[in-house]
Amino acid sequence: MDRYHYRFRSVWRLAAPPDAVYDVLERGEEYPRWWPQVREVVPLDDVTGTARFRSVLPYDLVVTVRARRNDPVAGVLEAGLSGDLEGWFRWTLTADPAGTRALYEQEVEVRDPLMRRFAVPARPLFRANHALMMRGGRRGLAARLRPV
Repeated sequence: MDRYHYRFRSVWRLAAPPDAVYDVLERGEEYPRWWPQVREVVPLDDVTGTARFRSVLPYDLVVTVRARRNDPVAGVLEAGLSGDLEGWFRWTLTADPAGTRALYEQEVEVRDPLMRRFAVPARPLFRANHALMMRGGRRGLAARLRPV
């Protein structure tokens, strides 16, 4: 195992149709409105932006996000990451009886110097921090999709 490498996978069940979920997820600049741990998103052009996020640990990570695939028909959004994390993430949306099954996959290498220094002893803490961030995102997205 590479101590700097992480692979994450989360499944969110959402009570909204896939096209409604896709419409929210494709607007990255709006993530801070519904995902508490995404503190800031700054668009740089039509396919690139920077994002700053922080979960429970009192430490911000900053990445540049570049869209790689934006396919509403297939229900896939994928982007590359560079900066404090290097790698990619992907959303894959499929209809299910309750609405949408949203699969989030991420594969990254930690580039941030402080996180690299504590890569081995703090790995369980980093994974737990990510899990809490994903829980906050799921709750925020579910609330965003709820009819008013």
